[in-house]
Amino acid sequence: MSINPFEFRTVPSIEVKWGGAQELGTIVAARFKARNTLLVTDAGLIKAGLIAPIEASLKGAGFTVTLFDQVVADPPEHIVHACADAARSANADIVIGLGGGSSLDIAKLAAILVESEQPLSEMYGIGKVSGSRLPLVLIPTTAGTGSEVTNISIITTGETTKMGVVSPQLYADFVLLDAELTVGLPQIHTAATGIDAMVHAIEAYTSKHKKNPLSDALAREALRLLGANLIAACRDGKNRAAREGMLLGATLAGQAFANSPVAAVHALAYPLGGHYHIAHGLSNALMLGPVLRYNASAAAPLYAELADVLGVEGSGNADQRSAAFVEHMLTLMEESGAPRRLRDVGVTEESLTRLAADAMLQTRLLTNNPVEVQEHDALNLYQQAF
Repeated sequence: MSINPFEFRTVPSIEVKWGGAQELGTIVAARFKARNTLLVTDAGLIKAGLIAPIEASLKGAGFTVTLFDQVVADPPEHIVHACADAARSANADIVIGLGGGSSLDIAKLAAILVESEQPLSEMYGIGKVSGSRLPLVLIPTTAGTGSEVTNISIITTGETTKMGVVSPQLYADFVLLDAELTVGLPQIHTAATGIDAMVHAIEAYTSKHKKNPLSDALAREALRLLGANLIAACRDGKNRAAREGMLLGATLAGQAFANSPVAAVHALAYPLGGHYHIAHGLSNALMLGPVLRYNASAAAPLYAELADVLGVEGSGNADQRSAAFVEHMLTLMEESGAPRRLRDVGVTEESLTRLAADAMLQTRLLTNNPVEVQEHDALNLYQQAF
Protein backbone atom coordinates (compact mmCIF):
# COMPACT_ATOMS: atom_id res chain seq x y z
CA MET A 1 0.00 0.00 0.00
CA SER A 2 1.41 3.40 -0.95
CA ILE A 3 1.85 6.14 1.66
CA ASN A 4 0.33 9.53 1.02
CA PRO A 5 2.86 12.40 1.16
CA PHE A 6 3.14 14.05 4.57
CA GLU A 7 5.47 16.20 6.65
CA PHE A 8 6.18 15.60 10.33
CA ARG A 9 7.77 18.21 12.61
CA THR A 10 8.54 18.30 16.31
CA VAL A 11 11.02 19.74 18.80
CA PRO A 12 14.67 18.72 18.34
CA SER A 13 15.38 17.61 21.92
CA ILE A 14 13.40 16.16 24.85
CA GLU A 15 14.86 14.99 28.14
CA VAL A 16 12.78 12.85 30.51
CA LYS A 17 14.07 12.97 34.08
CA TRP A 18 12.34 12.69 37.43
CA GLY A 19 13.63 15.59 39.54
CA GLY A 20 15.26 17.19 36.51
CA ALA A 21 13.82 20.63 37.29
CA GLN A 22 15.93 20.75 40.45
CA GLU A 23 18.98 20.53 38.16
CA LEU A 24 17.67 22.91 35.51
CA GLY A 25 20.65 25.27 35.70
CA THR A 26 23.15 22.52 34.91
CA ILE A 27 20.92 21.01 32.22
CA VAL A 28 20.30 24.30 30.39
CA ALA A 29 23.88 25.57 30.78
CA ALA A 30 25.16 22.48 28.97
CA ARG A 31 22.93 23.20 25.98
CA PHE A 32 22.89 26.99 25.54
CA LYS A 33 25.45 29.80 25.66
CA ALA A 34 22.77 32.31 26.72
CA ARG A 35 22.80 33.24 30.41
CA ASN A 36 20.22 36.04 30.78
CA THR A 37 16.96 34.21 31.40
CA LEU A 38 13.33 35.23 31.40
CA LEU A 39 11.46 32.59 33.42
CA VAL A 40 7.75 32.60 32.53
CA THR A 41 5.30 31.06 35.00
CA ASP A 42 2.25 31.86 37.12
CA ALA A 43 1.82 33.16 40.66
CA GLY A 44 0.22 29.92 41.84
CA LEU A 45 3.38 27.91 41.21
CA ILE A 46 5.44 30.50 43.06
CA LYS A 47 3.04 30.33 46.00
CA ALA A 48 3.24 26.53 45.93
CA GLY A 49 7.02 26.76 46.36
CA LEU A 50 7.77 25.11 43.04
CA ILE A 51 9.71 27.96 41.47
CA ALA A 52 12.20 28.99 44.19
CA PRO A 53 14.46 25.90 43.95
CA ILE A 54 14.38 26.03 40.15
CA GLU A 55 15.33 29.70 40.15
CA ALA A 56 18.12 28.89 42.63
CA SER A 57 19.41 26.13 40.34
CA LEU A 58 19.56 28.54 37.42
CA LYS A 59 21.37 31.21 39.44
CA GLY A 60 23.76 28.61 40.80
CA ALA A 61 24.74 27.71 37.25
CA GLY A 62 25.52 31.33 36.38
CA PHE A 63 22.20 32.50 34.97
CA THR A 64 20.67 35.89 35.64
CA VAL A 65 16.94 35.26 36.17
CA THR A 66 14.07 37.66 35.58
CA LEU A 67 10.77 36.19 36.77
CA PHE A 68 7.52 36.88 34.91
CA ASP A 69 4.65 35.47 36.96
CA GLN A 70 1.61 37.28 35.54
CA VAL A 71 0.32 34.39 33.41
CA VAL A 72 -3.36 33.54 33.95
CA ALA A 73 -5.67 30.91 32.48
CA ASP A 74 -6.98 31.80 29.01
CA PRO A 75 -4.34 34.55 28.79
CA PRO A 76 -5.37 37.74 26.97
CA GLU A 77 -3.16 39.66 24.57
CA HIS A 78 -1.99 42.18 27.16
CA ILE A 79 -0.26 39.36 29.08
CA VAL A 80 1.68 38.42 25.94
CA HIS A 81 2.82 42.02 25.48
CA ALA A 82 3.71 42.41 29.17
CA CYS A 83 5.84 39.28 29.02
CA ALA A 84 7.64 40.45 25.88
CA ASP A 85 8.24 43.84 27.50
CA ALA A 86 9.73 42.12 30.56
CA ALA A 87 12.08 40.16 28.30
CA ARG A 88 13.20 43.31 26.50
CA SER A 89 13.72 45.23 29.75
CA ALA A 90 15.86 42.40 31.11
CA ASN A 91 17.83 42.04 27.85
CA ALA A 92 16.90 38.36 28.00
CA ASP A 93 18.75 36.08 25.60
CA ILE A 94 16.79 32.91 26.47
CA VAL A 95 13.17 32.27 27.50
CA ILE A 96 12.15 29.42 29.81
CA GLY A 97 8.45 28.62 30.10
CA LEU A 98 7.49 26.57 33.16
CA GLY A 99 3.90 25.75 34.07
CA GLY A 100 0.65 24.74 32.45
CA GLY A 101 -0.26 25.30 28.83
CA SER A 102 -0.93 29.02 29.30
CA SER A 103 2.57 29.71 30.63
CA LEU A 104 4.14 27.72 27.81
CA ASP A 105 2.01 29.48 25.19
CA ILE A 106 2.98 32.91 26.54
CA ALA A 107 6.67 31.97 26.64
CA LYS A 108 6.57 30.89 22.99
CA LEU A 109 5.08 34.16 21.79
CA ALA A 110 7.29 36.34 23.99
CA ALA A 111 10.38 34.64 22.57
CA ILE A 112 9.20 35.63 19.09
CA LEU A 113 8.01 39.16 19.85
CA VAL A 114 11.34 40.14 21.42
CA GLU A 115 13.10 39.37 18.14
CA SER A 116 10.43 40.52 15.71
CA GLU A 117 8.92 43.80 14.55
CA GLN A 118 5.81 41.93 13.45
CA PRO A 119 2.72 42.79 15.54
CA LEU A 120 0.93 39.97 17.33
CA SER A 121 -2.28 40.75 15.42
CA GLU A 122 -0.58 39.66 12.18
CA MET A 123 0.53 36.32 13.61
CA TYR A 124 -2.89 34.72 14.13
CA GLY A 125 -3.60 31.84 11.78
CA ILE A 126 -1.40 29.20 10.20
CA GLY A 127 2.14 30.02 9.07
CA LYS A 128 1.83 33.79 9.53
CA VAL A 129 4.88 34.33 11.80
CA SER A 130 7.92 35.89 10.12
CA GLY A 131 11.41 36.14 11.55
CA SER A 132 13.17 34.27 14.33
CA ARG A 133 12.97 34.10 18.13
CA LEU A 134 15.10 33.81 21.26
CA PRO A 135 16.24 30.34 22.38
CA LEU A 136 13.28 28.62 24.04
CA VAL A 137 13.03 25.97 26.78
CA LEU A 138 9.66 24.57 27.88
CA ILE A 139 8.87 22.57 31.03
CA PRO A 140 5.27 21.45 31.64
CA THR A 141 3.80 21.10 35.13
CA THR A 142 0.57 19.46 33.97
CA ALA A 143 0.05 16.30 31.94
CA GLY A 144 -2.42 17.74 29.50
CA THR A 145 -1.97 20.43 26.88
CA GLY A 146 1.12 19.08 25.15
CA SER A 147 2.07 22.71 24.49
CA GLU A 148 5.70 21.89 25.22
CA VAL A 149 5.94 20.08 21.87
CA THR A 150 3.43 21.93 19.70
CA ASN A 151 3.84 24.85 17.33
CA ILE A 152 0.64 26.45 18.62
CA SER A 153 -0.20 29.23 21.10
CA ILE A 154 -3.80 30.00 22.01
CA ILE A 155 -4.65 33.54 23.13
CA THR A 156 -7.90 35.17 24.26
CA THR A 157 -8.70 38.07 21.93
CA GLY A 158 -11.37 40.59 22.85
CA GLU A 159 -13.82 39.58 25.57
CA THR A 160 -14.62 35.99 24.69
CA THR A 161 -12.85 34.87 21.51
CA LYS A 162 -9.80 32.62 21.33
CA MET A 163 -7.39 32.63 18.42
CA GLY A 164 -4.35 30.54 17.60
CA VAL A 165 -0.88 31.30 16.33
CA VAL A 166 0.38 28.24 14.45
CA SER A 167 3.91 28.40 13.06
CA PRO A 168 7.17 26.38 13.07
CA GLN A 169 8.91 29.11 15.10
CA LEU A 170 6.83 28.06 18.11
CA TYR A 171 8.57 24.69 18.40
CA ALA A 172 10.89 24.88 21.42
CA ASP A 173 14.60 24.16 21.24
CA PHE A 174 14.55 21.94 24.33
CA VAL A 175 11.84 20.30 26.45
CA LEU A 176 12.32 18.90 29.94
CA LEU A 177 9.74 16.37 31.17
CA ASP A 178 9.96 16.13 34.96
CA ALA A 179 6.90 14.31 36.24
CA GLU A 180 7.83 15.22 39.83
CA LEU A 181 6.51 18.70 39.02
CA THR A 182 3.01 17.22 38.49
CA VAL A 183 2.80 15.50 41.88
CA GLY A 184 1.10 18.48 43.54
CA LEU A 185 -1.57 18.81 40.85
CA PRO A 186 -5.03 18.50 42.48
CA GLN A 187 -7.27 15.59 41.51
CA ILE A 188 -9.72 17.70 39.50
CA HIS A 189 -6.88 19.25 37.46
CA THR A 190 -5.24 15.84 37.02
CA ALA A 191 -8.52 14.53 35.63
CA ALA A 192 -9.27 17.48 33.35
CA THR A 193 -5.76 17.81 31.91
CA GLY A 194 -5.47 14.04 31.48
CA ILE A 195 -8.73 13.86 29.55
CA ASP A 196 -7.56 16.87 27.50
CA ALA A 197 -4.49 14.86 26.50
CA MET A 198 -6.68 11.89 25.57
CA VAL A 199 -8.78 14.21 23.40
CA HIS A 200 -5.58 15.30 21.63
CA ALA A 201 -4.71 11.69 20.85
CA ILE A 202 -8.22 10.78 19.69
CA GLU A 203 -8.68 13.86 17.51
CA ALA A 204 -5.20 13.46 15.99
CA TYR A 205 -6.02 9.83 15.14
CA THR A 206 -9.29 10.79 13.44
CA SER A 207 -8.22 14.13 11.89
CA LYS A 208 -9.58 14.51 8.37
CA HIS A 209 -6.71 16.05 6.40
CA LYS A 210 -3.26 15.47 7.91
CA LYS A 211 -3.53 12.10 9.65
CA ASN A 212 -0.31 10.19 8.93
CA PRO A 213 1.56 7.07 10.09
CA LEU A 214 3.86 8.91 12.52
CA SER A 215 1.09 10.90 14.19
CA ASP A 216 -0.97 7.68 14.35
CA ALA A 217 1.81 5.80 16.14
CA LEU A 218 2.25 8.62 18.64
CA ALA A 219 -1.50 8.96 19.21
CA ARG A 220 -1.92 5.24 19.88
CA GLU A 221 0.95 5.10 22.38
CA ALA A 222 -0.25 8.32 24.01
CA LEU A 223 -3.74 6.91 24.45
CA ARG A 224 -2.38 3.65 25.82
CA LEU A 225 -0.29 5.45 28.44
CA LEU A 226 -3.03 7.91 29.37
CA GLY A 227 -5.78 5.31 29.55
CA ALA A 228 -3.67 3.02 31.72
CA ASN A 229 -2.65 5.73 34.21
CA LEU A 230 -5.43 8.34 34.41
CA ILE A 231 -7.45 6.79 37.24
CA ALA A 232 -4.34 5.79 39.22
CA ALA A 233 -3.00 9.35 39.02
CA CYS A 234 -6.37 10.78 40.06
CA ARG A 235 -6.69 8.42 43.04
CA ASP A 236 -3.10 8.79 44.25
CA GLY A 237 -1.37 11.94 43.08
CA LYS A 238 1.96 10.72 44.48
CA ASN A 239 2.00 7.58 42.34
CA ARG A 240 5.28 8.12 40.49
CA ALA A 241 4.67 5.54 37.76
CA ALA A 242 1.22 6.97 37.02
CA ARG A 243 2.51 10.54 36.95
CA GLU A 244 5.37 9.61 34.61
CA GLY A 245 3.02 7.70 32.32
CA MET A 246 0.58 10.61 32.18
CA LEU A 247 3.25 13.21 31.40
CA LEU A 248 4.89 11.17 28.65
CA GLY A 249 1.48 10.32 27.22
CA ALA A 250 0.46 13.99 27.14
CA THR A 251 3.68 14.91 25.32
CA LEU A 252 3.27 12.15 22.75
CA ALA A 253 -0.31 13.31 22.16
CA GLY A 254 1.02 16.84 21.70
CA GLN A 255 3.45 15.63 19.04
CA ALA A 256 0.61 13.80 17.32
CA PHE A 257 -1.85 16.69 17.14
CA ALA A 258 0.84 19.22 16.20
CA ASN A 259 1.04 17.27 12.93
CA SER A 260 -2.52 15.92 12.64
CA PRO A 261 -4.64 18.75 14.04
CA VAL A 262 -7.51 18.61 16.52
CA ALA A 263 -11.10 19.23 15.54
CA ALA A 264 -14.66 19.68 16.83
CA VAL A 265 -14.09 18.90 20.51
CA HIS A 266 -11.67 21.81 20.70
CA ALA A 267 -13.80 24.04 18.48
CA LEU A 268 -16.73 23.63 20.88
CA ALA A 269 -14.51 23.86 23.97
CA TYR A 270 -13.00 27.26 23.15
CA PRO A 271 -16.25 29.26 23.54
CA LEU A 272 -16.73 27.68 26.98
CA GLY A 273 -13.35 29.06 28.02
CA GLY A 274 -14.03 32.42 26.43
CA HIS A 275 -17.47 32.99 27.96
CA TYR A 276 -17.24 31.08 31.24
CA HIS A 277 -13.47 30.83 31.88
CA ILE A 278 -13.77 27.07 32.21
CA ALA A 279 -10.29 25.53 32.18
CA HIS A 280 -9.34 24.27 28.73
CA GLY A 281 -8.92 20.65 29.78
CA LEU A 282 -12.26 20.60 31.55
CA SER A 283 -14.10 22.19 28.62
CA ASN A 284 -12.69 19.47 26.34
CA ALA A 285 -13.78 16.79 28.80
CA LEU A 286 -17.30 18.22 28.89
CA MET A 287 -17.67 18.13 25.10
CA LEU A 288 -15.90 14.83 24.38
CA GLY A 289 -18.83 12.44 24.84
CA PRO A 290 -21.29 14.21 22.53
CA VAL A 291 -18.67 14.75 19.82
CA LEU A 292 -17.46 11.14 19.96
CA ARG A 293 -21.02 9.93 19.39
CA TYR A 294 -21.57 12.49 16.61
CA ASN A 295 -18.37 11.53 14.77
CA ALA A 296 -18.92 7.78 15.05
CA SER A 297 -20.83 7.69 11.76
CA ALA A 298 -17.53 8.34 9.97
CA ALA A 299 -14.90 7.42 12.56
CA ALA A 300 -16.22 4.03 13.74
CA PRO A 301 -13.37 1.99 12.16
CA LEU A 302 -10.78 4.23 13.83
CA TYR A 303 -12.61 4.18 17.16
CA ALA A 304 -12.61 0.39 16.91
CA GLU A 305 -8.82 0.46 16.57
CA LEU A 306 -8.54 2.75 19.60
CA ALA A 307 -10.73 0.38 21.59
CA ASP A 308 -8.03 -2.25 21.03
CA VAL A 309 -5.34 0.23 22.12
CA LEU A 310 -7.19 0.81 25.40
CA GLY A 311 -7.77 -2.90 25.95
CA VAL A 312 -11.54 -2.55 25.84
CA GLU A 313 -13.01 -6.02 26.31
CA GLY A 314 -15.44 -7.60 23.89
CA SER A 315 -15.68 -8.29 20.19
CA GLY A 316 -17.95 -7.45 17.29
CA ASN A 317 -17.88 -5.42 14.11
CA ALA A 318 -16.43 -1.92 13.79
CA ASP A 319 -19.65 -0.22 14.86
CA GLN A 320 -19.91 -2.39 17.98
CA ARG A 321 -16.26 -1.86 18.90
CA SER A 322 -16.67 1.87 18.25
CA ALA A 323 -19.66 1.99 20.61
CA ALA A 324 -17.63 0.11 23.23
CA PHE A 325 -14.80 2.65 22.86
CA VAL A 326 -17.15 5.58 23.43
CA GLU A 327 -18.66 3.91 26.49
CA HIS A 328 -15.19 3.16 27.84
CA MET A 329 -14.20 6.82 27.49
CA LEU A 330 -17.38 7.92 29.27
CA THR A 331 -16.65 5.49 32.11
CA LEU A 332 -13.07 6.74 32.41
CA MET A 333 -14.30 10.32 32.69
CA GLU A 334 -16.86 9.35 35.33
CA GLU A 335 -14.23 7.51 37.37
CA SER A 336 -11.78 10.41 37.10
CA GLY A 337 -14.15 12.67 39.03
CA ALA A 338 -14.24 15.44 36.43
CA PRO A 339 -17.58 17.32 36.13
CA ARG A 340 -19.71 15.76 33.42
CA ARG A 341 -22.40 18.34 32.53
CA LEU A 342 -22.22 21.94 31.39
CA ARG A 343 -24.81 22.88 33.99
CA ASP A 344 -22.44 21.58 36.70
CA VAL A 345 -19.88 24.29 35.85
CA GLY A 346 -22.25 27.24 35.62
CA VAL A 347 -23.18 27.23 31.94
CA THR A 348 -26.74 28.44 31.36
CA GLU A 349 -29.11 26.90 28.85
CA GLU A 350 -29.88 30.34 27.43
CA SER A 351 -26.25 30.77 26.37
CA LEU A 352 -26.05 27.63 24.22
CA THR A 353 -27.17 29.40 21.05
CA ARG A 354 -24.41 32.00 21.46
CA LEU A 355 -21.85 29.30 22.17
CA ALA A 356 -22.84 27.45 18.99
CA ALA A 357 -22.48 30.63 16.93
CA ASP A 358 -19.04 31.28 18.41
CA ALA A 359 -17.92 27.71 17.76
CA MET A 360 -18.51 28.30 14.06
CA LEU A 361 -15.68 30.86 14.14
CA GLN A 362 -13.20 28.03 14.80
CA THR A 363 -12.84 27.16 11.12
CA ARG A 364 -9.17 26.20 11.60
CA LEU A 365 -10.36 23.31 13.79
CA LEU A 366 -13.72 22.38 12.31
CA THR A 367 -12.19 21.65 8.91
CA ASN A 368 -10.29 18.73 10.51
CA ASN A 369 -13.40 17.01 11.90
CA PRO A 370 -14.32 13.69 10.25
CA VAL A 371 -17.98 14.84 10.03
CA GLU A 372 -19.06 18.34 9.00
CA VAL A 373 -20.35 20.47 11.89
CA GLN A 374 -22.86 23.21 11.10
CA GLU A 375 -24.28 25.67 13.62
CA HIS A 376 -27.40 23.62 14.33
CA ASP A 377 -25.17 20.57 14.92
CA ALA A 378 -23.04 22.53 17.38
CA LEU A 379 -26.15 23.65 19.24
CA ASN A 380 -27.35 20.06 19.46
CA LEU A 381 -23.97 18.96 20.81
CA TYR A 382 -24.04 21.66 23.51
CA GLN A 383 -27.59 20.59 24.40
CA GLN A 384 -26.44 16.99 24.78
CA ALA A 385 -23.60 18.14 27.04
CA PHE A 386 -25.87 20.38 29.10
